[in-house]
Amino acid sequence: MRLKMLYFTSPLVIIGVAAAFFLFSRGGGSQAGSVVLAETERSSLIAAPGRVEPISEEIRISSEIGGKLRRVPVEEGDSVRKGQVVAVLENDDYRARVASAEARVAERKAALRRTINGARDQERREAWEAVEEARAVLENARAEAERRVSLYEKGVIAREESDRAEREQKVAEARYERELQRHRIVDDQTREEDIAKAKAEVALAEAELDEARARLEKSFIKSPIDGAVLRKHLKEGESVSDMRDTPIVTVANTSVLRVRVDVDETDVSKIRIDQRAYVVADAYGEKKFWGRVVRIGQMLGKKNIRTDEPTERVDTKILETLIELDSSSDLPTGLRVDAFIEVGK
Repeated sequence: MRLKMLYFTSPLVIIGVAAAFFLFSRGGGSQAGSVVLAETERSSLIAAPGRVEPISEEIRISSEIGGKLRRVPVEEGDSVRKGQVVAVLENDDYRARVASAEARVAERKAALRRTINGARDQERREAWEAVEEARAVLENARAEAERRVSLYEKGVIAREESDRAEREQKVAEARYERELQRHRIVDDQTREEDIAKAKAEVALAEAELDEARARLEKSFIKSPIDGAVLRKHLKEGESVSDMRDTPIVTVANTSVLRVRVDVDETDVSKIRIDQRAYVVADAYGEKKFWGRVVRIGQMLGKKNIRTDEPTERVDTKILETLIELDSSSDLPTGLRVDAFIEVGK
């Protein structure tokens, strides 16, 4: 009789052991795996592995320009605000360029004012006095040339002296014309094209100043979000390059945590937005961290989370699903968890 009972009960034992082994391998053989075995016996739950991440995901902050780090005034775990400086490059050369550009703008603006206002009364008087002086020299040169020509015709002086007097007269005439033209320019109204040119030179100098200030500003690396420093990759004195990805720090908004879950392709039809869900982890025993489904992927893909078990199937397709945990949840980012989604709730 005992042998007969064993004959009838042994298939059930074999089936139970096989089912336990399958779920054990899917859960990674952990304490959470035993929870998976218990919970998945209920048809109202979908079990899947997941990993904790911040709501902003991780942001690797690097520099737009190359250089050497002067300061990295944050440490791992520090809270940061949006726009807060997390690193400073050596920037003395950028400051010098800004100072040079500011001086150039001041110079161009002064030239523009001078062009618009025109010559001062004193400059006009000086130009007219130069004309009068040149006229007096010209009159003397003409008189002397006429006298020398007369003496040459009378045979009193040589031809060379008469010719030299004529040359001096021509030089005096040229000087008079030059001074007269200069006076007309100084005394004349400013031309529209001169003002336009001066304004263009001011605009160009201001653009160069803006560029220099922008380069200086880029030497101050700032956080793009409110969050916390998860990782400090570089320290003072190390170099960064704009030619390759060299993150200085990694930050993330950890005020709200999410779990990125690999839902098996056989369960994708049961997933809905706002379904209640909870996660468990080995480090926290049987404690449940509750949340809800906030996003469902649109395309199946490869597994993101592996258990490294020899029996794990690697060809299974999954659908990425995001669970947003309640604000009371306090888990480290990157932690592997087991997620359970309530179907139909």
